[in-house]
Amino acid sequence: MRPTLPAPDRRSFLAASAAGAISAALLPGASARAALDTTPRGSAEHCIFLWLAGGMAQIDTFDPKGLGDPKERKPGSAYESIPTAVPGVRVCRFLERTARVMDRVTAVRTVHHEMIDEHAAATNLVHTGRPTIGTLMYPSIGSVVAHQRGAAQDGVPPYVLIGFPNVSRGPGFLGPDAGYVYLTETRSGPAGFHRPETVTDDRQLNRERLLGVLRQNAQHDEPLAQYDRAVAESLKYTGPRFTQVFQLDQEPTELRESYGGEFGQRCLLARRLVESGVRFVEVSHNLGFLNGTGWDTHNEGQLKQHLLIEELDSALSALILDLEHRQMLDKTLIVVASEFGRPAGFDAGGGRGHQSAAFTLVLAGGGLRHQGAFGTTDDLSKTILDHPVSLPDFHATIHAALGIDPETILSGGPRPVPITDGGQPIRNLFA
Repeated sequence: MRPTLPAPDRRSFLAASAAGAISAALLPGASARAALDTTPRGSAEHCIFLWLAGGMAQIDTFDPKGLGDPKERKPGSAYESIPTAVPGVRVCRFLERTARVMDRVTAVRTVHHEMIDEHAAATNLVHTGRPTIGTLMYPSIGSVVAHQRGAAQDGVPPYVLIGFPNVSRGPGFLGPDAGYVYLTETRSGPAGFHRPETVTDDRQLNRERLLGVLRQNAQHDEPLAQYDRAVAESLKYTGPRFTQVFQLDQEPTELRESYGGEFGQRCLLARRLVESGVRFVEVSHNLGFLNGTGWDTHNEGQLKQHLLIEELDSALSALILDLEHRQMLDKTLIVVASEFGRPAGFDAGGGRGHQSAAFTLVLAGGGLRHQGAFGTTDDLSKTILDHPVSLPDFHATIHAALGIDPETILSGGPRPVPITDGGQPIRNLFA
């Protein structure tokens, strides 16, 4: 039978606790473990998310390797590489302008996931950081940022999508309050905020009377309340403060031309949107007519892939320099993302297939400690050699850069959900 020990008094307990804490602090690696317990937090206020639908070939852009030959079916890069502003970091020769500002950029070369052969599923995975499970719809990165931070100024939406609407960009279980305002061209603002011409004043008055009856009979009806909030929000966005953002002709001609074609004009509009107070802007590069296939460069799409890269080069470099000139670069995180990458080998038509085991996503600005490139892959950009980065890690890095705790718990679904699926920010990018 073990003897019963007397319970320690309060003074003895505090002394023992203090001694234990001091001993733990003196243990090897204790300070390192304490540092790891502190999640880095940045001070960026906005995010511009450039989406390259189809799958950007990392080996032909930001992670170049030795030259291949599609005719000989020799694996490798399609183009020669050039040095950048960061010693030892090289990019494809069609990224000439971006190469000059790579000291403001980090190409994260070791992103990976297991969704390889389905564009829609991989797109959803990169946007939400999670695979689809059952009927639960997870929120996109843009909706999470909008939900956590809201708009930076009154009179503008927190989240704008320049491109066609898609469930992968949506709010999921966070509900419509975390949704986006979208537009499909840069020459006009979002459609649907103004009353159609066919709806006369009398018709509108009758609608309001009917809604009044519904409100009386369903005072706590959530769908009706969501409708009222949506109408109130749309009325805010019809004012001159928001609509003037879309008047790109207010910008100097030389600046507009430096951004390049339609994708570049979308990026210029994104800069104007964040300048007005929009928190998160996604810009879709869904302009496949340049090479016939967009970034999904199977077969013939590979032959004119350089046109896409050149357009990305002018738009991205102009956006970085424009934001920097306006002293907004440290406050604006730029992300270049794609659903997966491309293998080093060529298919029978001279193009490339899909690869998700190792590909590149890009970060720029946002007050991060940029280093040109992070992580290393093998000679075929196929196998990760060091510093693997999961999609939850990449999402956690975006959240941390924007001052959002990556360990936040989201509510609104059938159960509380962590903001990332166990992701950890890339600490090397934080001062």
